[in-house]
Amino acid sequence: MNTFVLASKNKHKADEIKTILGGGFDVITQTEAGAGDISVVEDGTTFEENAVKKAETIMRATGKPTIADDSGLCVDFLGGAPGVYTARYAGEHATDQENIEKLMTALNGVTFDKRGARFVCVIAFSRPGEKTVTFRGECDGFISLKPMGNGGFGYDPVFYVERYDKTMAELEPHIKNALSHRFSALKKFKEYLTD
Repeated sequence: MNTFVLASKNKHKADEIKTILGGGFDVITQTEAGAGDISVVEDGTTFEENAVKKAETIMRATGKPTIADDSGLCVDFLGGAPGVYTARYAGEHATDQENIEKLMTALNGVTFDKRGARFVCVIAFSRPGEKTVTFRGECDGFISLKPMGNGGFGYDPVFYVERYDKTMAELEPHIKNALSHRFSALKKFKEYLTD
């Protein structure tokens, strides 16, 4: 059994990653690995920089192979914003609703065809004595003209997936997970591990 530390205190996220990786892999939180008191400042300008910083910090603290992820929303019309500031787009402790409202205001009057966007996830994998590697996954879509659906979290109610003619918040969880940016990045990571 391969055990990895996740550079996060979020047990739900650790379980989600473990499910995607499948049998033969165990994922524990940094708290379970004895590094729960460490908070990494995400001051990188790219998803890669933030993911690598988190993975290497927790790997050094635990001495164990560590996975970290950084993810966010990139909107074409806004030059890739909110990007690495996705979670704090409307301020340091902004709610999902406040972030969505700021995004909708920024895109006010922009026609649907110019609202191309993508969710991006970068997984960083750090092992003692080895170079950290990263894996990037993306999910393409558009920002809808208004929020729709009650599922998911974050920007899901305004992220429209053309193939299904629904927002992420309207999709069944198993469909959403299969096309998610995190699933795509973790799939590449798993292929790397099994090569």
